[in-house]
Amino acid sequence: MKSIDRFIKNIIFKRMKSIKSEYNRILPLGDYFLNRWEKAEFADFGENSSVYDSCLILGKVSVGKNCWIGPFTILDGSGGELKIGDNCNISAGVQIYTHDTVDRVIKDEIIKTAPVSIGHNCYIGPNAVIAKGVTIGNFVVIGANSFVNKNVEDFSKLICSSTKVVSKINKENFL
Repeated sequence: MKSIDRFIKNIIFKRMKSIKSEYNRILPLGDYFLNRWEKAEFADFGENSSVYDSCLILGKVSVGKNCWIGPFTILDGSGGELKIGDNCNISAGVQIYTHDTVDRVIKDEIIKTAPVSIGHNCYIGPNAVIAKGVTIGNFVVIGANSFVNKNVEDFSKLICSSTKVVSKINKENFL
């Protein structure tokens, strides 16, 4: 039994060393066994999309093509469909919810649910939280640590936790 354990450890460490040497990365253990593109394919995400093994995917989640879903993210489609368009980057630690339990805890009411939609060509910064019922347009940038609980128009940039639109993106740069 010890020889089998040693054999498995050697395989894992060989893979870890290879990834560290080639990409200078040390990953969560699961990422050494299944690559990000295979997990995205298993989840029926669009062509050329990838998702880290540490991402928690719940309920009905659809992701378009050419998307990158970072490590330690939560894609919660358990309270309604979560749709992410094409060419989106969902950074490390992002949490996207289609439900909340606030009223259940405070008022002993039912869990509130609503779908979430993120358009095409969006960047969601690290540790941002997107609340249930939000629609985010196309060509939107959400800054790190932002809390988004209101809809966001196309070509907008949001920063901080105020979810205040701080500027508009020049549409001419994308058309």
